[in-house]
Order: sequence, then structure tokens, then C-alpha cells
Amino acid sequence: MRQRRWVELLNDYEYEIRYHPGKANVVADALSRKEREKPKRVHALELTISSNFVTQIRDAQVEALREENVSKEGLKGMLKELEPKCDDVMCFMNRIWVPRTGGLHDVVMNEAHKIRYSIHPGSDKMYKDVKEHYWWPNMKGDIATYVSKCLTCSKLRQNTRSRQDFCNSLKFLNRNGKE
Repeated sequence: MRQRRWVELLNDYEYEIRYHPGKANVVADALSRKEREKPKRVHALELTISSNFVTQIRDAQVEALREENVSKEGLKGMLKELEPKCDDVMCFMNRIWVPRTGGLHDVVMNEAHKIRYSIHPGSDKMYKDVKEHYWWPNMKGDIATYVSKCLTCSKLRQNTRSRQDFCNSLKFLNRNGKE
């Protein structure tokens, strides 16, 4: 969290980061240490899929495809596009269809947003990650609403905005002492 705030703060400035090898770097910390190997991109969503969750999705899909529930799902003409894949889970364009029934949208968004590997991504990044594996109507809008209601993200946005407002309110003087 601390490094993210520094990145947000320093984004507006031009700076150069230099590596000081070994003993020359007297004040070494985690940010100044040389990386031994590059971290691999972790697909956090792949870590959370369990057989229990797949069963929940399948049961919710069966419930959603009943005649009385189809109109609530907002699928309209997309029912033809849904195809059963492995484990009899219905997919739309090779992505798992998550129906509205069962509250599974919140489960998927909660896992994608609050899991330790993603560190509260913004709505665009989170949509991109979720879109790789899941689909439901108006998914982008639901994710944007979810992220906008996250207290941790709103606190970070407030800190960033207050710093920007402070920097913008400062008046700078030239060498003659005039604005």
C-alpha cells in the first residue's frame, strides 16, 4: 500500500531511478534491492476456482434458465450463444456465464478485487482480469459500481486527490520573487 501511494505521488514528476551496487548503497531498503528473478504474473482468479464454486455456478445456471427466471437474467437473444463446456457449465464465448441468481457476481468480484495478489485494482484492470474467465450481462458496469463502493480504494483516491489539490494550490515564485 505504501509503495502504491508513492507511485501515485511521484507519477506527476520526471525522475530517474539509479541502481547503487552493493556497499555503495548505504541506505538499502526493499525498493532499492536488485530483483533476483522477475515475478511471474499471477492469475488470481485461477486460484479461487474450486469444485464447490463450479457446482454453485452450475446450480445457479439451472435455476436461471427456468422459464420464469430467464427474463430477470437480461440475456435476451444471447441464450443461443450459451454452450455447455466441461462440468456442464454454460459458457459464453469460452467464458463461464455467472447468472444473477445465487449472489455469485459478488463472490467473483470480491475475489478479484480483494485477493492478496491483485491489491485492489481499479475497475478497468479488474474488468480485464475477470473478463478472461467469466461473463454476465452488464459486467463492466457492475464492476465499476463495486470498485466505486470499496472503502479502501476511496481512501486511497482521497489521499491522492488531497495531495494534488495541495500541489495545485501552491503558488510558485520566480527568481525575482514574483508569481
